[in-house]
Amino acid sequence: MAFMKRRSLLSLTTASAATFALGDAAQASTTSGHRRHGHGARYRKPYVVGHRGASGYRPEHTLEAYRLAARMGADIIEPDLVITKDGVLVVRHEPEISGTTDVAKRPEFASRKTTKSLDGKPVTGWFTEDFTLAELRTLRAVERLPELRQRNTIYDGLWQVPTFEEVLKLRRELERELGRTIGVYPETKHSTYFRAQGKPLEEKLVPLIRTYGLDRPGAPIFIQSFELQNLLDLRTRFKVKAPLVFLTDAKGGPFADPKKRSYAHLTSPAGLREWAHLLDGLGPSVKQVIAWNADNTLGAPTSLVRDAHAVGLQVCPWTVRAENDFLPADLRNGSNPGDFGQVVDYLEKLYATGIDGIFSDMPDIAVLARERYLSRR
Repeated sequence: MAFMKRRSLLSLTTASAATFALGDAAQASTTSGHRRHGHGARYRKPYVVGHRGASGYRPEHTLEAYRLAARMGADIIEPDLVITKDGVLVVRHEPEISGTTDVAKRPEFASRKTTKSLDGKPVTGWFTEDFTLAELRTLRAVERLPELRQRNTIYDGLWQVPTFEEVLKLRRELERELGRTIGVYPETKHSTYFRAQGKPLEEKLVPLIRTYGLDRPGAPIFIQSFELQNLLDLRTRFKVKAPLVFLTDAKGGPFADPKKRSYAHLTSPAGLREWAHLLDGLGPSVKQVIAWNADNTLGAPTSLVRDAHAVGLQVCPWTVRAENDFLPADLRNGSNPGDFGQVVDYLEKLYATGIDGIFSDMPDIAVLARERYLSRR
């Protein structure tokens, strides 16, 4: 039954995706009528980002996860970028890879296990920058959340760690296959950390996006980072014209920020005005868009979407997952953390705030919820 339900969702969302397109910069309508920043890509509907691909159904950051996301109706696929010892951009959630590959079971790499300071915190494991691309290719991807996504473990060991260039090539292939625009939403992970090791991400990223015709206003790309300075450097030092998005969280602040500002300040009306003129979007936590109460039930929408739109920024929050473990307490079904909860209701509430897009591990469900929400407007 679960398989049949998933298949039905896939057929519904694939059909609805045919009605979605990347709009021309001069002609596309907007989702909420607010002023768009001059650089940002424009969409006719709230766009769905396949978070690390369709990571709810396949091990994250594999080419198969990205393929499935697009075939399920995702408008954009999201790779996280780290780098190898020989300077190749590869796709992993973090530089430490013991949770997403089988490296811990490879005796030939046992001596590579080490402890490093990652954004000021000690992290022990195996790191991409200690492997050449050829060595990394001998590893295989595994499910990062096996306790919640046991079904995904059947794919453990099947696929390699992809390069960013392979993802860019896949994006083109998927556009031809599906007959629509597929965007890409790369995140530069721990930019300051890698630059301190003499392996900066930006010097590899910028030439690649230019080679693939994506460094232009309105291109189907958003480059994102939790480090504000990283994004400002991309715009001013590297002269990047592609859309740039600042990621934020409900707590803390950007690492290595020269002014030591918090995310709370940088997402306040005054804080937004400090950087909105150079960037194109805001990627807040979903809890910054609709707050959660102290008992973890869903609270009221904040003013963040409205405040960001007022300074011309698009808003695409992260991340909606279907499992109870990731949902507000009042939208869970039963007590099993891995069971799916009332995620369609949650997504519809988020769409109702006026967001321009949404990250989801289950893009088919996000597309379905979008169609339900839009049909009721």
